[in-house]
Amino acid sequence: MPLDPLTDRQQEILDFIQHETMKNGYAPTIREIGERLGIRSTNGVNDHLKALERKGYIRRDKDKSRTLRLTRHPASTPPGADGAIRALTPPSPLLSIPILGRVAAGEPILAEEQALGRVQVDSFFVGTTKKVFALKVVGDSMIEDGIHDGDYLFVKKQAHANKGEIVIAMIEGEATCKRFFPEGDRVRFQPANARLKPIYVSRDQFRETQILGVVCGVYRQV
Repeated sequence: MPLDPLTDRQQEILDFIQHETMKNGYAPTIREIGERLGIRSTNGVNDHLKALERKGYIRRDKDKSRTLRLTRHPASTPPGADGAIRALTPPSPLLSIPILGRVAAGEPILAEEQALGRVQVDSFFVGTTKKVFALKVVGDSMIEDGIHDGDYLFVKKQAHANKGEIVIAMIEGEATCKRFFPEGDRVRFQPANARLKPIYVSRDQFRETQILGVVCGVYRQV
């Protein structure tokens, strides 16, 4: 029997729960969900979990922090030993994501705003939102975060980011991939390579800066 459709936010939370359950063997806490998705209020997270429970996607024991259970798992994950999980989800739909150009993981270079091709990816990895685009990485300044020259980044289009998130930013017309750290009257764009220095943008420099999106996945051909 098909389940009720989810909002974009509910889908993001469900995807995170699935990812953490597959990686760790147990579900994240309400606080961990809030921190990962930028939801400041635990009541806000709880409201989304209530909706997921009402729609039949999860089960949970409200008196314990890590007893949240998926009622349906990805096909590669076996049912839990407690018997709470029985059905398996069908394969997630594929999304066709446009490749809009290239982005420096070293010094900034221009990202051409035209599709150079498309890449197919399972929606489980990037969510169901259509506001996702791909860029090809040039350089190695994010290598300590597992982002290598030639990788494709999946980027969720948005104009804001939380402290420490990996972003794609335009600095005076050039695109770069860095971690985002607002620091009072300036912003630090931090590489993940000990050999390289951060990029600082201060308000009094009048440098045109814009966040294009937050990195939500990495694709590597092997």
